[in-house]
Amino acid sequence: MRLLLVEDDVMVASGIKLGLTDAGYAVDWVGTGERAEQVLKNEAFDAAIIDIGLPHMDGLELTRRLRRPEMASRGMPVLILTARDALHDRVQGLDLGADDYMIKPFELPELLARLRALLRRSQAATSAVLTFGPIELDTAGRRAVARRIGHLTPIELGPREWTVLEYLLINAPKPASKDKLLQALTGWDKEITPNAVEVYISRLRGKLEPHGVALRSIRGFGYRLELIDGFGQ
Repeated sequence: MRLLLVEDDVMVASGIKLGLTDAGYAVDWVGTGERAEQVLKNEAFDAAIIDIGLPHMDGLELTRRLRRPEMASRGMPVLILTARDALHDRVQGLDLGADDYMIKPFELPELLARLRALLRRSQAATSAVLTFGPIELDTAGRRAVARRIGHLTPIELGPREWTVLEYLLINAPKPASKDKLLQALTGWDKEITPNAVEVYISRLRGKLEPHGVALRSIRGFGYRLELIDGFGQ
């Protein structure tokens, strides 16, 4: 999942970005509302984390602009961060289009939990556990397993393998485009080529097929999870 962090305090932004990256997200950071608006006109993100106290255009005005009908990001989840704890500020932020609101200082585990909830809702998923056939991905516990007749087999995944599988599970049974997978894997400070996506797909195939799940290539588009006919019979 690719996130945009909008925060003008370099130290705060560095800490948040490090925590989110360690949790498996691809994170890009900008320091102004103007830059964020420009970026979101041209690039796709799964969610934005926006500080209210930005210079010039504050986070509330940025959120209002992102909800304009002509903005491609209008349906993207927005989580507001702020040191303002007055009821008026919270209500205003939510009324302008924010999906959630956190008051500084906050604990990273709560930020991660709120992000997971926003992303599940935006992807029409209601559970922290994503499933396809025997495959289960616990996004809260960061655990992947294959379930067979009551027996759980752990599936060891690297951070980027996790990101790819999570995206495929959220979209299943529909296919996921290669471009979207690439966006989910990378940020501005990292270079990942389309061929690298093939590497992670190949690794996932080797980990899923022994459990009866195939990862099919769809020529010219991307990939789809499918159950292997007759597996285990």
